[in-house]
Amino acid sequence: MKYQQLENLECGWKWQYLIKKWKEGISITRYIDSSEEQAAVNALRGLEHEPTLVLDWIEENMSLELDNKMKQAIRAKRKRHFNAEQLHTKKKSIDLDYRVWEKLSYRANELGCTLSDAIEYLLTEASRSEKASQTVNDLKQDLNKLLSN
Repeated sequence: MKYQQLENLECGWKWQYLIKKWKEGISITRYIDSSEEQAAVNALRGLEHEPTLVLDWIEENMSLELDNKMKQAIRAKRKRHFNAEQLHTKKKSIDLDYRVWEKLSYRANELGCTLSDAIEYLLTEASRSEKASQTVNDLKQDLNKLLSN
C-alpha cells in the first residue's frame, strides 16, 4: 500500500468524522431508539482523548450505511495527509467561476495538457507578451527621441 495506515492518527480522524456527521444531524448509530442512540453518542464524545477506543465503538454502535462512506473519507484524508508532507504533492486549490473554468478547460484540451499546465503556459505567454510590448514601447520612445533631435 502506498500510504501507511497509522492507527492513532486514523482513529482520531474517524472520531472527528463521526462527530461531524452527528453535528450535521446524520444518524451515526445503528439504533432506532433515541435514548440508545444518545447514550452511544455520549460514549463516543467521551472517547475524544482515547482514539484507539473509537474502533471498538465503531464495531458496536456505528450505522452500517455510514461504514463505506467513512472508509472512503478516511482513505481520502490519508492520501491528503501524506501528500501534504511534500510541497510538490501537496494539494492546492483555487476558486474559479464556472465560466472561467470552462474556458481554461477548453484551452487545456486544445493544448493537450492539465489545467495546471494550461495555467502555467498562459502565464508564461502573458509574461512574454508583456516583455515584448515593453520592448516595442522602449524602441518607440528611443526612435521618437532620435527623430525629435
